Amino acid sequence: MASGPHTARGFVERLESLRSPDELVKYQRYFKTGPGDYAEGDEFMGVRMGQVFELAREFADMELDEIERLLDERFHEARAGAMRIMATQARAKRTPDPRRRDLYELYLRRHDRIDDWDLVDLAAWDVVGRWLIDQPRGVLHELARSRNMWERRTAILATMAFIRNGQVDDT
Repeated sequence: MASGPHTARGFVERLESLRSPDELVKYQRYFKTGPGDYAEGDEFMGVRMGQVFELAREFADMELDEIERLLDERFHEARAGAMRIMATQARAKRTPDPRRRDLYELYLRRHDRIDDWDLVDLAAWDVVGRWLIDQPRGVLHELARSRNMWERRTAILATMAFIRNGQVDDT
């Protein structure tokens, strides 16, 4: 994997430089990562989310394939960065519709890596909801019926974009 300035590897390298043992302890306590907990098996680096978001702003023009590589990272903070980058791109006025569609499709295709409440919250509204404002919404009903709680959460949070647009029926 390349480690240029706007690559997944570059993002992760920057995250590694921001690690904090104290933050790691906080995350493990807050996210309940032990056996039987909802975040069981989730791994953290110990980087404050504010720092992750700042880094995501710097990497906001990351290409789709590199965002997907970030989603494949084992560390939660890298996946949070990917979600923040996706939301930033989907929200930007200059982003063309084909790119918004690609972000939406990536989100749904890689929902297996969006496996915690905060990851859903970072992008469902902007990536899924914004795309579906003028599209058929059957996918929301499928997500709402899913056995996967994170897919159900995506369904409800995506409707925030509709509410902002005066559309409340799907919610």
